[in-house]
Amino acid sequence: MSRSRDTGNETMSVDVVIVGAGFAGLSAARRLASTGASVLVLEGRDRVGGRVFSGEVAGVRVDLGGTWVSKRHTAIRELAEQVGCTTVRQFAEGRNTLWFGGKRRTYKGTIPKLSPVALVNMARVQMALDKLAATIDVDAPWESPRAAELDAISFEEWLDRKRARASTRAMMTVVTKVEFGCQPSDVSLLHVLRTIRAFGGIDHMLDAENGMQDERYVQTTQEIAIRLAERLGDRVVTDAPVRRIAQDDHGVTVFTDTARIEAEYAIVTTATEHRADIEFEPALPERALGLAGSWGLGRLSKAFVAYEKPFWRAAGLSGEGVTDTGTVFITFDVSPDPAGPGVMMVFCDPRVFDAHAPEVRRDLVVRQLSDLYGPEAASPIDYIDHRWNIDAFASGGPNPVVAPHASTRYGSALTEPHGRIHWAGTETAGDWTGSMNGAVLTGQRAAEQVAERLRAEAGALA
Repeated sequence: MSRSRDTGNETMSVDVVIVGAGFAGLSAARRLASTGASVLVLEGRDRVGGRVFSGEVAGVRVDLGGTWVSKRHTAIRELAEQVGCTTVRQFAEGRNTLWFGGKRRTYKGTIPKLSPVALVNMARVQMALDKLAATIDVDAPWESPRAAELDAISFEEWLDRKRARASTRAMMTVVTKVEFGCQPSDVSLLHVLRTIRAFGGIDHMLDAENGMQDERYVQTTQEIAIRLAERLGDRVVTDAPVRRIAQDDHGVTVFTDTARIEAEYAIVTTATEHRADIEFEPALPERALGLAGSWGLGRLSKAFVAYEKPFWRAAGLSGEGVTDTGTVFITFDVSPDPAGPGVMMVFCDPRVFDAHAPEVRRDLVVRQLSDLYGPEAASPIDYIDHRWNIDAFASGGPNPVVAPHASTRYGSALTEPHGRIHWAGTETAGDWTGSMNGAVLTGQRAAEQVAERLRAEAGALA
């Protein structure tokens, strides 16, 4: 079980110290421990999981952070299976709901049934995105053909050039809000293309059934992290924010508020922008500093609204809804049972959500659900929300918002070791970057790199 350690100015010694107890850090620790290396995971929060975090509404545990897994997410699935966590299919039966231009309509499939002209425009833009995404090297997008050109414009500028209609822009705005927590004007085209390629194309990126939103965990995704940490035991320490990492030719020294840890190597798994919160000696090189300053997380908030039962199903609705205005921009049915309670997961725009008092946030969400699903939505039995913007260790959305030019200028610093310090975390992934699966893969990758260096050093001393 992970636990806080309050032992004054304690000095410890391990082979590898890992910063962050999300899926990247826990996966790295697990892999290194299996090789016989001694490891210590330091987590600044009072909990493990990082950007996966559980809450409760109407007695049902829900995912306030990362939620879904695809069938292709084999790394996170293997970990979850090993600790006894099980999946359930994302409910997607019935018609989806759309609130667009002040009007409500329903539709089947991923893309709303719009006018023939609008559908042609949507299909043309989607095909162009998939075609460009196919040219991107997900491990080093800055080295892709036309990288400088694709990184020089925002996604919105590209939509302008493609003459995207209002309906197409609205859908693409939902994509950037969910995936990056930003507007299309905030993120470079190259970064959007990298994400599309990493997620297996637009269809797989957006689909529930057989797509990125295919399944979720009954026990919640944070429970996977909790059980992984329990197996690591005293190797995981919470309430231990890392303030400074010093290194020389012989090892690293990591400083928290209460301890000094000496190690051969360190693996840092924080979100890219939070690398700047740690003092490094010697200092990070210029490109690495530029990365931390330009790859900041976007903004995203979530709410869950509970009802006696999922009443929308009786009307033939899936609970998946999309809106082009207001606080809410997408909804999903995450009810545990058809008999109830009915639970609606709601993604909220922080710009018109986060600053309000709890009761105002609740009213804003319930009002929009009433527009989407009728008067029954006005009488919930419970409500919970989470504003990631106030999280001190990952203040924002699931992915960094990478503005034009930032990938080509600084992206190569994502995974380049700084002496004895290696990097992990979902944004450092190639395939599945920005997902829980990507986080696991990066933890395993960094662990293998460090394990190889440990073996090489041991061989040199033999």
